[in-house]
Amino acid sequence: MTKRLWIVTTCAILTMGLGVGAQSGALNPPDAVASQLVNPETGITLAEAIARALAQEPTLRATRTELDMAKGERLQAELRPNPTVSFMQQHEPGGTDSQSRVEVQWPLDLFRKTGRIDVAERASQATQRSVSDRERLLAADVRMKYGEVVAAVRDLSVSNDLVVAIARQSELLRARVDQGSTPPIERNVVEVERRRLEAERFLQAGQVDRSVFELRRLLGMRADAPLQLRESLEQLVIRELALPLTPDEQAVAVRPDVQEADSRIHVADAQIEHAKQEGRFDVGVFGSYTRTDAGFPQLGLNGQGVFTQIRSVFHYVSAGAVVTLPLSNGNQGAIAVAQAARAGATARLNAARLTAEAEIAAATARDERARSAVAVYRGGARDLARQNLDVVSQTYELGRATVFDVLAEQRRYLDFEHGYSNALREAYEARTALRRALGDVR
Repeated sequence: MTKRLWIVTTCAILTMGLGVGAQSGALNPPDAVASQLVNPETGITLAEAIARALAQEPTLRATRTELDMAKGERLQAELRPNPTVSFMQQHEPGGTDSQSRVEVQWPLDLFRKTGRIDVAERASQATQRSVSDRERLLAADVRMKYGEVVAAVRDLSVSNDLVVAIARQSELLRARVDQGSTPPIERNVVEVERRRLEAERFLQAGQVDRSVFELRRLLGMRADAPLQLRESLEQLVIRELALPLTPDEQAVAVRPDVQEADSRIHVADAQIEHAKQEGRFDVGVFGSYTRTDAGFPQLGLNGQGVFTQIRSVFHYVSAGAVVTLPLSNGNQGAIAVAQAARAGATARLNAARLTAEAEIAAATARDERARSAVAVYRGGARDLARQNLDVVSQTYELGRATVFDVLAEQRRYLDFEHGYSNALREAYEARTALRRALGDVR
């Protein structure tokens, strides 16, 4: 009996724990997602989202540390080699003679400092261009994900409106069936359609949740951090399409990735020159001081004619130079490596230019087509589709149309709204792709 009681108690505790965990991680219901995610007054705008990502996104912050590394390499390149000081003490085993020696060696580092500094400066410029390109890509990713979120919210809002409408129709049909004026088949058909829309609405809510989590990641926010957006998909598209973006002749040259590839060529040129300088002769100077205390065990007469031990302290100062002659090692291998690196950098520059040209051309064509598609939808067709649905619904409520007519018109309206959302999404993504191709991070 005690064992059974223990098992029941344990199961009850686990069940309560699972229930609490499920409630703590519960998501908002589909009909509340759009209203809680979009706030026209306090939500974050697209520009604010981009600024936040550029300031807080961890990967970009890690990339920016490479600039500090490049500054450190530039500082190190300016420094000359340190002198070396050596000390030596000698003693005669079993005797009294000793010698102390201090020597200083100082390499002059001829013809090498300018080459190191040039390589470090060119590498710093290339690193800066690399960071700028990362900022360009991050801004484009934030734009794309922000648009994906508001597009999913728009689809969910349309589904919410239809679910409300079909729920009202279901109530009306239930009353008519109870009165015997409508066959039960119509009620069943509407109920099936309502459940289909409910299931689709859950899927759309899942799409919204997934996109929001991914947007939080790009903004450098935790997954459970509060986030509200201010702008809708229509507002974004209208504002974006109002801005003229026309590629000019310098569009390819000003892209950060193309500039980075060009900077890599200059780095390779500096490395070639530095390798040649390292292969030249070098000179180092040295100097030493020696103190020798030596003598003999015999006695001798000093200047006064007195016997004294033969012993004295001797001081020596020397100086000289060491010349490194590049007889067999002229740094030929390092020069060949640098020349090969330059050839590779040139090929990568050509590839970057071709990629930029293709992306700009493709994005421009895509943007023009998407603008035309949005113009078709916004030319009164949307209002007409909504009006058609209202007319058919009112006609049905008056008993002059069947429920199948209403469902068919709802399907047409839903398809139209999905098509309009796809056109808006395509126009926004096309404009985002054009901005990314032009190197715009605003």
